[in-house]
Amino acid sequence: MRATKYPQQPAAATPAADEIVLRTTESADARRSRLTTGALVTLFGLLLLVLALKAEGQARFALSDAFDAVQLPTITLPGMATVLVCGLLTLLAGLGYLSGRLSGRLPAVAGTVAGLAVMIGFLAWAVAGRDLPFPLTNQLNGTVAIATPLVLGALAGVLCERAGVVNVAIEGQFLVAAFAAGVVGSVTKSIPVALVAAVIAGVLMAALLALFTITYLVDQVVMGVVLNLFATGITGFLFDQLVQPQSGELNQAPQMQNIAIPGLSQIPFFGPILFNQTALAYLAIASVILVWFLVYRTKWGLRVRAVGEHPKAADTVGINVALTRWSSVLAGGVFAGLGGAFFTIGSTGAFAKDITVGNGFIALAALIMGRYHPVLAPLMALFFGFVKQMASQLSAVGVEVPSQWLLMLPYLACIIAVAGLVGRVRAPAADGQPYVKEGH
Repeated sequence: MRATKYPQQPAAATPAADEIVLRTTESADARRSRLTTGALVTLFGLLLLVLALKAEGQARFALSDAFDAVQLPTITLPGMATVLVCGLLTLLAGLGYLSGRLSGRLPAVAGTVAGLAVMIGFLAWAVAGRDLPFPLTNQLNGTVAIATPLVLGALAGVLCERAGVVNVAIEGQFLVAAFAAGVVGSVTKSIPVALVAAVIAGVLMAALLALFTITYLVDQVVMGVVLNLFATGITGFLFDQLVQPQSGELNQAPQMQNIAIPGLSQIPFFGPILFNQTALAYLAIASVILVWFLVYRTKWGLRVRAVGEHPKAADTVGINVALTRWSSVLAGGVFAGLGGAFFTIGSTGAFAKDITVGNGFIALAALIMGRYHPVLAPLMALFFGFVKQMASQLSAVGVEVPSQWLLMLPYLACIIAVAGLVGRVRAPAADGQPYVKEGH
């Protein structure tokens, strides 16, 4: 039987597959953080709009002081219009957060714009119509000086937290180091020797933190609080019993003088701000570069980050977790000691009880806002330094705000920033978790 060939029928067209659309689902924590940030930024925007109605006259900002060789012009802005524009920009940023349509780098851009708008708008409202212009050079110069211990304290926190050790004791390290620098500097009349004494004091406090939290597995937050109380008690006792009765010999340390870098310090406006500071300020800048290099460009830094993220995995590949954490905490004590020296030999030359007045906690807030990064954390420290200096400058130009509110301003900014404006911050995964090697 002969086979019959039938023409081949074209294959039936298969139905097109349904398109798969991948959508990112926002977690509950991320949504809560976004809404909190948006609400705070929107509130600041509305507040600036209200302040704009009370801004009368011109807002003047002086780019030079009376002693500068080159006198730069004074910037004059319309008070009401400036505050109004800043309020609108802040309000738009807040609404952008609330809408949830900011993605990629837009949230960071919106936060930066809002932060700058709030500061400029508040300053414009505060100095509008005043007889004296706002001294912008003094503001920025003082910001660098005030932020110096905050930068060093934040770096101390970075080294500890990256290794998985919570350091709430920065305040105590500051206080003990300030006492050591003041007393040793008064006896020796040598600033380098006083700095060495401050570093030793900071390292000893760090050793206590490491001993009890890494070796004896004491709760890290509780131990940090205990060390702060210990520092307050021991320095207060020694001050009352030893230093105050002999204040002429034990509480008159030499003070650091500004070191002007030839040529660079003569640059108008930026020269005095960046290139006419104390040795501690230059050390703080160098420390930022050094810590960044140690954390991200060395084998030791890789081990530190490993034990801070997954100590068990680090132990599996042969890394000594306890030794690595000890070294990182002690290294942080060096920077905390330098930061504490600022309060005596870096500023007044004399020690007083509780002289650090909470700067260690502000450094801790800068660390959290800076997302435990060795560059971002110092930048946040500069922000807090700016706010603290602004409070003193506003009182100098005669702003009609109670002095108590101005003194409270840095700490209020700290609370608001950490509570809402910082957004979601991911600490190292093993931060605050003690590690016990299996079989021990």
